Amino acid sequence: MALQGQDAVVSTIASAAISTQLRLVEAAAKAQVKRFIPSEFGSNTPHEKTRALPVFRDKIAVQDALKKEASLGTLTYTLVCTGPFFDWGLKVPFLMNLKAKSIDLFDGGDRLFSTSTLATIGKAVAGVLQNPERTENRAVYVQDKALTLKDLVAAGKKATGPEGWKENVVRIDDVLDHGWTELKKDKPDPHVFALDFIKASIWGDGYGSHFQTLDNELLGIKEKSDAEVQDMVNRLSR
Repeated sequence: MALQGQDAVVSTIASAAISTQLRLVEAAAKAQVKRFIPSEFGSNTPHEKTRALPVFRDKIAVQDALKKEASLGTLTYTLVCTGPFFDWGLKVPFLMNLKAKSIDLFDGGDRLFSTSTLATIGKAVAGVLQNPERTENRAVYVQDKALTLKDLVAAGKKATGPEGWKENVVRIDDVLDHGWTELKKDKPDPHVFALDFIKASIWGDGYGSHFQTLDNELLGIKEKSDAEVQDMVNRLSR
């Protein structure tokens, strides 16, 4: 068995295949793997309001399977919640479009949300494995920075110049309505409704996207300063 003798499984399975982790959890339990870190790395899925969004159905099923195995003593688990990927989200673009000088300000863009770089997410995983007892059977929360979308567009304007920016105010209720409408179609497009629900989980009200309790210190992660954030935006705008 491929997992026999392994201390930990760190899953980075893509969103479209999240449900395949159920077989991996079962295999890990049979192989007596000590720690399972599922493919989370994003929204606050343990939060009651967030876990109710249909886009996270498969992630919740994996969490439930892990909790069951943990209750039986067959393995332990850690969920790593990071918020949206900061550097990736600027490159794609997801957080804002630096090249087109465009950003969607959801509900006005004043809500704080936690965000982390890919490097920090990797460090968080390493920190979990280095602190198995203090991270056992729970979610850990990390961030490089808590920002608002208005903070983000201000950094974008400093990086590219203030002229020509398009700031589109979008209601999260409209985003959710669009997602539900797509989902109710005979052949819904997951790329449409999934993105709508993910946006709601980050920028909607009451989804726990601004982490109130952080595990940064435990996992050896230092938050980034305003200057460091601006430097990243500057580099990614070129």
